[in-house]
Amino acid sequence: MNILKSKLRTVDLVLVAMFAALMAIGANLTSFLVIGSVPITLQTLFAILAGALLGRRFGSLAMIVYLLVGLVGFPVFAQFSGGLRTLISPTFGFLLSFILVAYVTGLIIEKRKEKNLLTFLLACFAGLVINYVLGTHYMYFAFQLLAGLEAVSYQIVWTWMAAPAVKDIILTIFAAILSTRIYSAVNRSRNRVPEKVA
Repeated sequence: MNILKSKLRTVDLVLVAMFAALMAIGANLTSFLVIGSVPITLQTLFAILAGALLGRRFGSLAMIVYLLVGLVGFPVFAQFSGGLRTLISPTFGFLLSFILVAYVTGLIIEKRKEKNLLTFLLACFAGLVINYVLGTHYMYFAFQLLAGLEAVSYQIVWTWMAAPAVKDIILTIFAAILSTRIYSAVNRSRNRVPEKVA
């Protein structure tokens, strides 16, 4: 894996840990609100920000760290859950999608020469679409195949996502604006630090 082969600077490790922690906080600030079986969280916002500010490699690494911490049993997922039982949760697809959300968001920003608001809006909304497409499809198949709830139709699971979508669209616009303003400062501070760790 390229991330492991390259040398990691201390500042990058700190930022990876910080975004993994932000994911845990964002998972539970508002997760007492549930629509269908979907807790309302701020995780999508932080996953997008991780990719936008840390880049595809370290943004996705932060999401992997967060996912592994939760799977080993720490209560960092929504509603203070954790452990391997999360693997059969209908919302596990959203957790998996955060890795790709951060990667694609960071990739688009890195590949485009113009680091303007349009670039960040494009990248952030690409991440949001990935989150909803992967997460919602996983939830539908989980209800159908794992839970055997055939009454939960494809239309129903997408209806459940309508209210969170309004919140996430607003937060994605906010993430793009915020990233545009602090992207250069964050990356200057990262590039300024010469210290590296193996």
